[in-house]
Amino acid sequence: MIDDPEILAFIAKTEASYPADANIASAADNRRYYDAMCAVFRQPRPKDIHVIDAMVDDIPVRHYEQADAGVGRPAILYCHGGGFVVGSLESHDDVCAEIASRTRMRVTAVDYRLAPEHRYPAQINDVEKVWRHLASRTPQLIAVGDSAGAKLCAALALRMRRLAGPMPMAQLLIYPGLGGEVTWLSYLENAEAPLLRTSDLASYSAAYSGLEHSSDQEVEEVSPLKAKDFSGLPRTRVFTADVDPLRDDGKVYVERLKAAGVDADWRNHEQLVHGYLRGRIMSRRIRTAFEEICRTLQELAEVCMDPVI
Repeated sequence: MIDDPEILAFIAKTEASYPADANIASAADNRRYYDAMCAVFRQPRPKDIHVIDAMVDDIPVRHYEQADAGVGRPAILYCHGGGFVVGSLESHDDVCAEIASRTRMRVTAVDYRLAPEHRYPAQINDVEKVWRHLASRTPQLIAVGDSAGAKLCAALALRMRRLAGPMPMAQLLIYPGLGGEVTWLSYLENAEAPLLRTSDLASYSAAYSGLEHSSDQEVEEVSPLKAKDFSGLPRTRVFTADVDPLRDDGKVYVERLKAAGVDADWRNHEQLVHGYLRGRIMSRRIRTAFEEICRTLQELAEVCMDPVI
């Protein structure tokens, strides 16, 4: 139960930004609704951040960098959320800018193709292309994503392991959807949770990838929790919202990583809901969670720079 008035105000403000018929609107209309909603919460970029829009082949990216960022620090690839259907460089612009400022790391956001016009594997292919481009220039990279973007990070790690490609030094996943079972407790007790219901997940999944997957590679990239082997994956930090059907995806993912000998940690924040990042300006609870995410990235950077730690 959510009784924090700041969280309730954040939920109300988010819901007020969506028209009543959004569930039956076209993907293009939903993208406009989503970007408009994110714009309501958008904050000015920190003044110390320099931004460059660029292309990696045909994929738009946006680089965020602090003018006096520490030399030799790892860089971050950021994959935005939005159920693979909505989201853009604009929707997560202020989040990426603030992460770059707080961590003093270069952040590159990737504007991967969206479903249903482009289905799996278009998104992970775009992420892989940008990842390899960055890795050829910055060997120490951390993969970060929220929601659907977090799934792409987990899929990227699995693909890099399979292909013996450049593995992330670490990954940080924020309220990830990783292909959990709808019979799990979080799916049941949060079936009607604000901002993301259990019933919403099926439509996102169908738009992204459909229901049939013929190979082990497809199965694990679409649903990383269904991987047969969790060994050899990067150190992982997962942040979840307690009032979110996807909460147990993060919990179980970390449990399976730990069982395979991977350095992994799960942190769950009570009363928070899916998509909470943009509410950090309205809620002390959310602000605390966001600051913890940034501190964790700083800690991961230190470990990446000094593997002996």
